[in-house]
Amino acid sequence: MAEYPIVDLMAIGAHPDDVEVGCGGLLVKMAQRGYRTGLVYLTRGEMGTGGTPEIRQQEAKDAAEILGAKILAMLDFGDCRVMDNFENRLTVAQLIRRHKPKIILAPYWQGGHGKRQGHPDHLATGQIAIYAANYATFRKLPIDEQPHTIKAMFHYFLPPEASPTFVVDITEQYETWKKALSAHKSQFLNPNKDKDYMWSLESMARSYGGIIGAKYGQGYVIGEPMKIEDVFCLIGTCGKVPEI
Repeated sequence: MAEYPIVDLMAIGAHPDDVEVGCGGLLVKMAQRGYRTGLVYLTRGEMGTGGTPEIRQQEAKDAAEILGAKILAMLDFGDCRVMDNFENRLTVAQLIRRHKPKIILAPYWQGGHGKRQGHPDHLATGQIAIYAANYATFRKLPIDEQPHTIKAMFHYFLPPEASPTFVVDITEQYETWKKALSAHKSQFLNPNKDKDYMWSLESMARSYGGIIGAKYGQGYVIGEPMKIEDVFCLIGTCGKVPEI
């Protein structure tokens, strides 16, 4: 059986650049702390206004290097055609088994009518990730590698009506995050596009940062309750017993 690199955190997105937008700052921060991260894209981004699949693949590789990711997997479920079905769940479940992440980051699985956060590919990717993580634990499904159970899944691309469960301070990682975003020149630095995407993403990061008293942040939702042994871990003092 082939050996595959193990990651601590796997970020799953629909299109090349989704992961950078939704959790790039967090990925930089975790890589800087020594955690192994990996990126998985379900499409080649062929329906994007800018770039070609080949250009976007190279941009994704450049961005992954900036983020410090250990793996980059690009699937071909079809841009604007991503469906939550049995076959796609199995494909992603196999990647989960191969790379054995403890944490998965995936798009929020619900979205309001007509909102950008409600892109059908984003919603389907979130749903696929949820079910694939479940499938990865089933022994009798036709999936290579041994069953694997993740510890948690966190969701990005939150719609305006969804309050984040937690926000990560990415102030020190902001400039590196911007470099990773800028690697996607066809999307964010394209003179043929009217929208200033970099300004929009900075504004969002400032908004999330303001919630926690930081300059820049990225927000996430936890889909189900988590087991906590030490509540002081939630405030950054895990394992530090006060002196008497």
